[in-house]
Amino acid sequence: MSDPALKPPTARPLAIANWLYVVAAMIVAMVVVGGITRLTESGLSITEWDPISGIIPPLSHAQWQAEFAHYREIDQYAAIHAGMTLSQFKGIFFWEYSHRLLGRLIGMVFFVPLVWFAVRRAIPKGYAWRLIALLALGGLQGAFGWLMVRSGLQPGMVEVSHYWLAIHLVTALFTLSGIVWAALDLRQLARNPAARPARLTGIGAATGIVLLIQLIYGAFMAGLRAGLVTDKWPLINGHFFPAAEFASHSLGDALFNDPYVVHFIHRWWAWVALGFLIVLARKVRPVDRRASIAIHSAVGTQILLGIATVMAHVPIWLAALHQLVGALLVIATAWAAHAVGRRNAAT
Repeated sequence: MSDPALKPPTARPLAIANWLYVVAAMIVAMVVVGGITRLTESGLSITEWDPISGIIPPLSHAQWQAEFAHYREIDQYAAIHAGMTLSQFKGIFFWEYSHRLLGRLIGMVFFVPLVWFAVRRAIPKGYAWRLIALLALGGLQGAFGWLMVRSGLQPGMVEVSHYWLAIHLVTALFTLSGIVWAALDLRQLARNPAARPARLTGIGAATGIVLLIQLIYGAFMAGLRAGLVTDKWPLINGHFFPAAEFASHSLGDALFNDPYVVHFIHRWWAWVALGFLIVLARKVRPVDRRASIAIHSAVGTQILLGIATVMAHVPIWLAALHQLVGALLVIATAWAAHAVGRRNAAT
């Protein structure tokens, strides 16, 4: 028999789902702003983490001078931005400040409605812990962001660690997929009070793992500036595989730290991901044709944007668009995996 307690009279699953979609859209914006922050070398412009007082930017000329003085103390300034003016510093400060401010705003937009829904007893049975876990993931994401920045502030470093960059990005996208999945479960519950949460099927899990590897290497590409090693496609400077670079490193070092090898893996693993995504799209087509169309549209656009970004020598606007569509592809994949694993309450 179905359990009527899954949707008590005061529950508002549709309202909660719509709220989660707003949070998801904000995370997508956060991913794009984060990408621009990286591309413009802005990520180390704020050298301290002040969760509360950091909300207020420098307001006076003296405050700006003090902030600029802090930046001039780190190694990145001498290596990349030596001689920049205060006006130019304000330009890179803008992107890092916007990224952090948006992160704080997302936290508030998640926390305050969550408390309101809880007080109103509007959260369906079994969903409170999921929403709290997603909130915790968001907090963890903020901590990872600071650890990433701190890695670039160490003596001898002129940019953040690409490992921390990957952790920061993947956590954001994992949180995004979790929010989308929960929203889809809640929409299903709004339509059918007996509906159960969707299960993660084999094809959904396999596709997620393959896509995860691609996302990690996408972060490595950004962190190592591997997109700049060539502006040619499909060959890399006349070669299919960067054998000389691979041979000059140990296996582990080449796979994770060499820009040429990282570029090669990200370039060609995309086709592995494409294969799995096509299979998932075919599986979901009889259940939800829109999810199938979303996957095909996103992955096709993403591959074309990736090629164009490399051949255009990584212009900021094109690279940011590539990152945007990457986030949309994560949403499409979560949507399709959810639809394949959707089920009704057992009778």
